[in-house]
Amino acid sequence: MRARKVKGLDPATPLGDNAERIVRVRLDELCSFMPQAADAGEVTALHDMRIAAKRLRYILEITQPCFGPYAESAVKTVKELQDLLGDIHDCDVQLPEVRAFLDELVIADAGALLDGAPEPPNRDAYAGLVALSADLLARRDRQFAEFLDLWRGLERKGFRARLEYAICERPGANGRATIGRP
Repeated sequence: MRARKVKGLDPATPLGDNAERIVRVRLDELCSFMPQAADAGEVTALHDMRIAAKRLRYILEITQPCFGPYAESAVKTVKELQDLLGDIHDCDVQLPEVRAFLDELVIADAGALLDGAPEPPNRDAYAGLVALSADLLARRDRQFAEFLDLWRGLERKGFRARLEYAICERPGANGRATIGRP
């Protein structure tokens, strides 16, 4: 997934203003994957949402001092989201590999039986690969449910609106946040 372009960046503009532009684009990018990513079968949307979360997290990590206090806690929230989506992606990658390996063993055993073997030579490995597949499926389902709960909680708590407000706040010289430029 290609990152969305951030328009209007200007090296002569204060860092906070440019960072605000970048965070807005990255936040919009992240949120754009819903509701498609709410479908467990949308593997690509879930993976792309993880990448979008990573981009948002990294820009927030380096620029959050430019913003209001909620930006700092948003870093932790986005990291949690990114980690959970990463765990789901790991299962999505591992499951086809395990199944492909199982298929290879079955094909090899079919060949061995055709060649006169008294029993399939890889039979004992089947149970382990089937159990691993079941574990990965269950883990993915559990993590996907956690993802949906986390996302719904973020929506209930107004994560997007709170972060959008926080990136408009600028810490003033007296340590108090101001809206816009100090």
